[in-house]
Amino acid sequence: MDIKTPEINGFINDYVKDLRSGNASIFVGAGISRAAGYVDWKGLLSEIAESLSLDINKEYDLLSIAQYHVNANGRARINKKILDEFTEENEETENHRILARLPFRTIWTTNYDNLIEDTCSRYNKIVDDKHSVKQLFQNKPKSDLILYKMHGDIDFPGDAILTKEDYEGYFSTHEAFITTLSGELISKTFLFIGFSFTDPNIDHVLSRLNFKYKKKDREHYCLLKKHSIHDFSGDQAELDYNLRKQQLFISELKRFGITAILIEDYSDITEILAEIEKRYNSHSIFISGSAIEYGEFTSLEAQSFIHLLSKEIIKKNLNVINGFGLGVGSAIINGALDAVYSENKKYSENQLVLKPFPQFPSGEKDLKQLWEEYRHNMISRAGIILILFGNKETENGIINANGVKIEFEIAIEKGLVPIPIFYTGYMSQEIFDEISKNFNKYNLTEELFNDISNLKLDKGDLNKSIKEIISIIQKIAK
Repeated sequence: MDIKTPEINGFINDYVKDLRSGNASIFVGAGISRAAGYVDWKGLLSEIAESLSLDINKEYDLLSIAQYHVNANGRARINKKILDEFTEENEETENHRILARLPFRTIWTTNYDNLIEDTCSRYNKIVDDKHSVKQLFQNKPKSDLILYKMHGDIDFPGDAILTKEDYEGYFSTHEAFITTLSGELISKTFLFIGFSFTDPNIDHVLSRLNFKYKKKDREHYCLLKKHSIHDFSGDQAELDYNLRKQQLFISELKRFGITAILIEDYSDITEILAEIEKRYNSHSIFISGSAIEYGEFTSLEAQSFIHLLSKEIIKKNLNVINGFGLGVGSAIINGALDAVYSENKKYSENQLVLKPFPQFPSGEKDLKQLWEEYRHNMISRAGIILILFGNKETENGIINANGVKIEFEIAIEKGLVPIPIFYTGYMSQEIFDEISKNFNKYNLTEELFNDISNLKLDKGDLNKSIKEIISIIQKIAK
């Protein structure tokens, strides 16, 4: 898929901008869980339909199927079916992992499973799970994300919204969910993924907002798979008919302020989410470095250089991520905070993400394993790795710091763009020499590599040297 088309490129840029300002949310439908191995509604109700002597493939009103069964047999079997289908611990997909890493404050879903919250916990995010009305009035302390499960949770199958009767009474029993979703649709830009828009609750909310607010001041988006000949067993007439119908549906979504982004295959969802993450992360710079000595720099010159560099990154409205490396971390913090406190209405402390390394084993994990996980966590939040100095003291004297090399290797694996400031020497010089052999292997274009190669240290005017580095960063952090 070409994500550089004007339509998709513009959508991603606009959505990332809202994501950075905290004004973006996402609505996750059954298609995302189905990719992880869970059933969709047809799969959930296929046996139920069979027990009613109905063919699930001929039925479009699945709510009625569930209701017919409950009318005849009660709810116990459907509850058991939900438990049987969703309690199996399927592995999350890359889509779930990207969603967990992105800085959403709210996520909405109609899914019953726990894939989103389980994946978030792997990234040390605290999820405030809200699957009942009473939970809307209680907030979990120090939560990173509110997950609105508007149709219930696997652990409470008796409360799941599933039958026609459940939907008919939803606006009375779950009015607070409707009110909350309505407010978010007004104040945030939504992206709908894995969603068919056949849900009557969502249809009602969108219709009510459309009636009340005729002027659309906020645009939402959905990823919609374009019909292909393979979907209709090679029947061209059937394809043409459904393509016409799909275009009418897209026009109807537009009436609700939702722009459909057509994709060729469901795997394109992952590609688009990955690009959203990449562009979001491009404004975050992970600074890797440590130093016992500073080579060409005196200690004072080195501290001043790092301080000014960190300060300028913040002043460009970018973020700094650092693990508090010895001899480097303090100057990074001081420089970032200098920018924030000098103009605290313009810059924020949130632009500095400080993650000091753990110093003691935790639970069953030794220190080496903890550091490995910590590095992956930090680096996955950045789009650029800036490498300074990189040495440490051992019994045999001062050597290049292998920890900085490890961080560089993780960064390359995760697609970060490396900027080794080679004139700071040590591991930074070693990494630059490695990159020089074949820069294409290291997420660099020829233009960026040439820019890095032409960096010069002017100790008489450190600001001049820093301006060159910032210029390279800004080419990446568009």
